[in-house]
Amino acid sequence: MSDKALRLGTRRSKLAMAQSGQVAKAVSQVTGRPVELVEITTYGDVSREHLAQIGGTGVFVAALREALMRGEVDFAVHSLKDLPTTQPEELALAAIPAREDPRDVIVARDALKLTDLPRGARIGTGSPRRMAQLNAYARAHGLDFETVPIRGNVDTRIGYVHKGELDAVVLAAAGMNRIGRGDEVTDFLSVDTVLPAPGQGALAVECAADNAGLTAALAELDDPFTRAAVTAERSLLAALEAGCSAPVGALADLLADGQIVKEMRLRGVVGTTDGATLVQLSTTGPVPETHEAATALGRELASEMLAQGAAGLMGERAH
Repeated sequence: MSDKALRLGTRRSKLAMAQSGQVAKAVSQVTGRPVELVEITTYGDVSREHLAQIGGTGVFVAALREALMRGEVDFAVHSLKDLPTTQPEELALAAIPAREDPRDVIVARDALKLTDLPRGARIGTGSPRRMAQLNAYARAHGLDFETVPIRGNVDTRIGYVHKGELDAVVLAAAGMNRIGRGDEVTDFLSVDTVLPAPGQGALAVECAADNAGLTAALAELDDPFTRAAVTAERSLLAALEAGCSAPVGALADLLADGQIVKEMRLRGVVGTTDGATLVQLSTTGPVPETHEAATALGRELASEMLAQGAAGLMGERAH
């Protein structure tokens, strides 16, 4: 490979720049080539509508993928949870690096935890998935809070709390850690309380499928366990025919016996945003060694969830 700089396409947000910067360093180490960031504005960045209204899935990804296909950038970094579940043939998902903390977190006034929030507290989130599960948790535990739809980057969201407009906001732990603001988290939401979005905390590194040299170099950043886990989660999402704005949570984690990883457990949830109805199931199987095995694990759990009535809880089915 030449020593010419590789062009990495990234969204312009502070979080996207931070995670792309981390990948750029790693790619530079494995290829011995400098990497320059090419900033691209996506529809999801400029639209002020709620994610559920603008179609959710793919709104942050399309412009980056178009730049890749036109050859304006050599590879791109996405938050995996933003990627549509169908992969275009022209592009290779060359690497899924080791995952950050997949949990959701609360940033609340006065360093409060979720269960310490006063009656009538207002919690901001732009995610139907978080709303559904938080509202279900409140119902189950006799808590009295209201979930309020918001948009904006991390600064904007935390600003609502600092200005006193909201008592708390829900964010992803991974994003907070990647921009160096993990110390502002006041509570980590257990995955037993709120299951994260499929792929949350993981990054996707994509390049042109016909660029074999670059695909092979980027593959050195791949973490096989993370890839197996997110493949199962995304397969569940695809089988439920849900976009990333649907109230679907999923998490695959590895169950170890001492140092030996024995099995993978996949948990899935779908619910109405008011929390009145949730379908939550899990399945456990051998750690998938192939893409097909991980996909099958997700499909299997999705069909069980659909049999329990999950389809009726997701609003519009994505076509």
